[in-house]
Amino acid sequence: MIETFGDATRDGEWAAVRLAVDGETIVEAHAEGLDRPLAGLTLLEAAAVGGDTLAVDALAAALGPVFRAEPRPGRAAVAMSGGVDSAVALLRAGPNAVGVTLRLWLDPNGPDAERACCSPESVIAARETCHRLGLPHVTLDLRDEFRRAVVTPFVRGYARGETPNPCIRCNGGFRFAELLAFARRAGCDRLATGHYARIDEHRGRLLLHRGADPAKDQSYMLARLDPAELGRVWFPLGDQDKVATRAEAERAGLEVAQRLESQEACFLAGDDYRAFLGRHGLPPQEGAIVDEQGRELGRHEGFWRFTPGQRKGIGVPAERPLYVLGADAATNAVVVGPREALARRHVAASGRLYSDVDRADVKLRYRSPAVAAQVSPAPGGFELELDEPAFGVAPGQAAVLYEGDAVVGCGLVSSAEAD
Repeated sequence: MIETFGDATRDGEWAAVRLAVDGETIVEAHAEGLDRPLAGLTLLEAAAVGGDTLAVDALAAALGPVFRAEPRPGRAAVAMSGGVDSAVALLRAGPNAVGVTLRLWLDPNGPDAERACCSPESVIAARETCHRLGLPHVTLDLRDEFRRAVVTPFVRGYARGETPNPCIRCNGGFRFAELLAFARRAGCDRLATGHYARIDEHRGRLLLHRGADPAKDQSYMLARLDPAELGRVWFPLGDQDKVATRAEAERAGLEVAQRLESQEACFLAGDDYRAFLGRHGLPPQEGAIVDEQGRELGRHEGFWRFTPGQRKGIGVPAERPLYVLGADAATNAVVVGPREALARRHVAASGRLYSDVDRADVKLRYRSPAVAAQVSPAPGGFELELDEPAFGVAPGQAAVLYEGDAVVGCGLVSSAEAD
């Protein structure tokens, strides 16, 4: 027998739920504002109980830490963001699906927290979608864990002069690890998400593949997923485009059919990353903007406000466009120069090759086109010799390797050189 407690507050109101649980069954419950009594229900059944929003918030807080269910063939855990993509993934998962939403840390000073995929509003939208379909929904409060695993390394990366991509760290590590662990506790065969990517066999093993719609492909952000886990992951939207997804949601009568896209780097809560960093450990620090010869051209308020390839916001008058070539954390200097000085052909990355490949197409930023390259394994990662120079390569960004549509490797850029 264990006891679990959850509470919630909103607009000055407060609700609480206290449960006594024996195995997977609730034997005693103290709760008000719910649609039905909880005593005698399994945890899975209780996760489908609705009621007043605040009361259901409190119930979710009580269920999350103790939730588990006996395995059932065909049951899928579905990661719910509150948006249309995950809602349609839920539809595809069928009547045995269990929705799960991660509540993650958001900067309370951000200007647009409601659009974040892990905001309280998104959690409620995800839960309401599940409950309207008669399905259980579980919220996992991982705000502290997320801040340690994703937000703190993001800030530290900028402090070292890198340009980290927190979505790569989150999706390829933290988020899927937590979701797959939940799927096991919930007795599910697999985990479904609304990402636009595919899983298929390549060179004799399951590998992540690009989504069918190039405009929505999210394989870059998912590239750090361990191929060993892909047998338990399902991307039901990988073969379609966003238009088809919204149409499917409309036909099903889902209220989220026209919900706006969630934000990248959700914890910024709609803010500029520079303002965020300034509030979280990187205060303004005046330094020099210099050319390649070290001549001072101007001043700045912090090296971490600049990233290789940046053109706008440098604040130095020049006869021809200047680009950020790099930043030195030790001296707080920002180096600028012409675009041709950004060209890089040799890139080293820490990470993994998922297949033995000599050549691959490499993406060095999410929105950048792929570049063909020679691939060489190296201790702790790999090295790349690009056929054509890449511009704006930044330490901390992900280098994702493709053979056809298959992701055959992923690493974080550690260095980039012209030759």
